[in-house]
Order: sequence, then C-alpha cells, then structure tokens
Amino acid sequence: MNLGIKGKTALVTASSAGLGEFAARALAAEGVNLVMFARSAQTLQAKAQAIAQAHGVRVLPVVGDMRLAADVDRLMAQTVEAFGAPDILVLNTGRPPVPMREVLQENEEQRWQEAYETQLRGAIRVVSAVAPLMIQKGWGRIVGVTSASVKQPMLKHGLSTVFRAGLTGYLKHLANEIAATGVTVNTVCPASVGTEAMEQSYDLKLRAQQVPMRRIGRPEELGAMVAFLASDLAGFTTGTAIQVDGGMVASLY
Repeated sequence: MNLGIKGKTALVTASSAGLGEFAARALAAEGVNLVMFARSAQTLQAKAQAIAQAHGVRVLPVVGDMRLAADVDRLMAQTVEAFGAPDILVLNTGRPPVPMREVLQENEEQRWQEAYETQLRGAIRVVSAVAPLMIQKGWGRIVGVTSASVKQPMLKHGLSTVFRAGLTGYLKHLANEIAATGVTVNTVCPASVGTEAMEQSYDLKLRAQQVPMRRIGRPEELGAMVAFLASDLAGFTTGTAIQVDGGMVASLY
C-alpha cells in the first residue's frame, strides 16, 4: 500500500527508544526523512544512524528536552534549516515519574510538576511551534501518542492519565480549529505494547492475560498506525483517538 508520504519530513519527539523510535522506523520505511528529538545524545545518534542506513532516508538527530523552551526553539531552527517546515509531527512524550502510585498517594508537588511538564506542557510547546508552519503550507499531519488510560483509567496510572487526557483534549480542540487548513490532528492510545520500558515494569505473561487478544502488542503495530494516520490515505480522518490495545478498553467509543 502506497501511503503517499515518500520524501516528506517527520519530526518525532522522544524518539531514541520505545514507541517514539518505532514510529520513526515505520515512517522511515515509507521513505520519510526524519528529525529525531530526544534527551539521550549517545542513544539518539546511534538510532538515527541505524535508521538512515536501513531505509536510505535522511535523519537529523537533535538532542534536547521538550520541557525547555530554548531546546524547542533550537529544534525548530535546525529542522527548518535542514528540511524546511516539517510535514508530519509525531508527538511522543516521556514516562511519568516512577514508581507508579495510587492517586491518594500522589501528594508530592514535584512529581505532579514533572508529569505536567513532560506529558502536557512540553508537548503543547512543540505543537505550538510546528502547527503554524503546517497551516502555512496547507498540508500536515499531527499524531499524538498518549495512552489507552485516557479512555479507561488503569490502576496506579493517575499521573499518566491526568496529563495524557489533557493532551488528548488539547489535540481534539486543535483538530477542530484547523480542520479546514489541510492539517489533520489525531491521537493513538496504546496499552500493553511490548517496549523495553514495559518489559522492565510488568510481568508480561500476566499482563497478556488481561488483554482480549491474550498477547502483548508489538511496537511495530503501533508504528504502523502512526504511519497510516500520517499518510495521504488518512486525509479525511481528524480529531480521532484510536486505541492500539488488543481490545483492552471495554467501552463502545
């Protein structure tokens, strides 16, 4: 299937590992050039080189923290200098503070502030910088990666749910406001997808029994959904929040 995005440029945040990395790989497989943005310089450089060699695309690694306005300004300057305005933004964020706790135990201001900056404010900062450039071009795809917990809250995920639900709501508002400009805005909501971080945090055999499919999702399956939403074929899809969860969310909508 030709997704119609070969030669376009995608900016993928928090892309040195986990779901961000697999989203970047899926786009590169479609011939999309990449700007990979993350905090871990050595890991980011290695992943960028590997993806460029595997798929024959241009990959620009930019080290920085989306919580810092100066880093986002530098990210945008380097992106525009190298590629012009990005066509695709994949908005992945870091994890909430660990260990995960029940909400009544979440009474430390520092943890709430860290989760807010990591999962909501920093993401909004990046969107605010990228969306006007897409609107000016008349074409763009913004795909947020949040969590299935925004639809069905999970045990000890309070810090995650509160701010990822906020980001999902923000992206829905944005989708409606700019729908006529040629820029679509959607969200993917993963759960039980087998990243390295998940393997370190959960008993995967036990977790798989909680999934109707009775297995853990593959990161490539999340990446494929991101690539589709970033494509020409998804041009009439905006304002959606799509679960990639093996059926875990029990609601109809």
